[in-house]
Amino acid sequence: MIGLLILGLLIWTGAHLFKRVAPERRAAMGDSGRGIVAAALGLSLVLMIWGFWKADFIPVWYPPSFLTHINNLLMLVAIFVFGMSATTGRLRGKMRHPQLTAVKIWAVAHLLVNGDLASIILFGGLLAWAVAEVIVINRAEPVWDRPPPGDAKKDVLLVVITIVAYVVISLIHLWLGVSPFGG
Repeated sequence: MIGLLILGLLIWTGAHLFKRVAPERRAAMGDSGRGIVAAALGLSLVLMIWGFWKADFIPVWYPPSFLTHINNLLMLVAIFVFGMSATTGRLRGKMRHPQLTAVKIWAVAHLLVNGDLASIILFGGLLAWAVAEVIVINRAEPVWDRPPPGDAKKDVLLVVITIVAYVVISLIHLWLGVSPFGG
């Protein structure tokens, strides 16, 4: 099943980088290209989830239990940073790639607490994709028009949404039988 996981990662990466690597080809596809890319992303998610779920547990290293606390802190930061992409508050424009940065934080957090081969492939692969995506975007569009800051009240809302999202994500992990709090 590791093969399905890797295939999913390759399709995910290819679908995301397609617009940047082959812009003329993507433009020639018109609006139908969006559907093809969306279908490829959907397929990649199914393959990654199925491959990860069905992969044999092959331990590579044994994370110490204290890393769980660092993971949880990083996850809170990742959710906040991801939310910066949608905020219209003062934080808008503080970071060029908040969603990709959040993926990198999320991946590192999960690599800290998961020492099995499938986890290393999944989270390491998505970390590598996010790094490559930032590099490719920055080369294609070296100039970034920073948006003006907005109302500070929206940043307070972002903090509230971050906490709510963190609780919901933690509850989903518990429902799936994976405690994000150790033990």
